[in-house]
Amino acid sequence: MPTSPEASEQKLEHVFSRFKGERKELIPILQTVQEMFGYLPEEALKEVARFTSVSESQVYSTATFYAQFHFKRRGKHNIKVCCGTACHVRGAAPLLAAFERELGIECGATTDDFEFNLERVACVGSCALAPVVMVDDSVFGLMETKRVSECLVPKGVDNE
Repeated sequence: MPTSPEASEQKLEHVFSRFKGERKELIPILQTVQEMFGYLPEEALKEVARFTSVSESQVYSTATFYAQFHFKRRGKHNIKVCCGTACHVRGAAPLLAAFERELGIECGATTDDFEFNLERVACVGSCALAPVVMVDDSVFGLMETKRVSECLVPKGVDNE
């Protein structure tokens, strides 16, 4: 999904057209830029700094403070393996290892085809269903390692 500098510039202009360029808009601007690109490219951060008249270091500092922001291209589908207490006790570690094997990546990485990224999270708030995995907005409760592959099939796809 890499884009030409011209296309990136057009995307940023579209984002900036929705804002006044005020300092208080920094986080919503960063969220919108990430939504547009899928992550926060370095050049985009520089342009955000210029647009908001906030120093590049402050823009970067703000973006790195919040876990929601990412600086590398991520997969189309986000897999979160809950490793909170209830999930940990009920088998989150072997579950995470099964996803790593199935996807061929380590936790925190993205597949080469940019289809999936895998991450460990502290808690998804579904302790009664532990262990829990989230794929995008879908919750898979009472997960078992043998069910890992069913989580990797996009919704609405007929695999016959």
